Amino acid sequence: MSEQRRTPPEAAAAPPHVKNLVRTADVRIVEYTLRPGEANPWHYHSEVTDRVYCLEGLIGVDLREPPARVVLRPGESHEVPVGAVHHVGNAGNGTSRYLLIQALGQYDFIKAG
Repeated sequence: MSEQRRTPPEAAAAPPHVKNLVRTADVRIVEYTLRPGEANPWHYHSEVTDRVYCLEGLIGVDLREPPARVVLRPGESHEVPVGAVHHVGNAGNGTSRYLLIQALGQYDFIKAG
């Protein structure tokens, strides 16, 4: 089995705290490093699930409906189902890192108001 490595076009433009690790037609894996107080905006995905895997610090995963908050420690993960409005942020006082694993389906990022 041959291994193919591709650098996604957006990798060159990604901020230093975002590392695009894998991107195929139906899988995307990104490493995020967040400073205290940083979070992504509320959003959802129409096809892919999000698996948030904490690498360092504390990561908060917030869901809008029903309202819920999960705080992950290193080695813990949480799955956000397709269509669930959510956001992920640093839930601690120091630097936090997590892997975002998205599959199976076409990636999209739809901001929620």
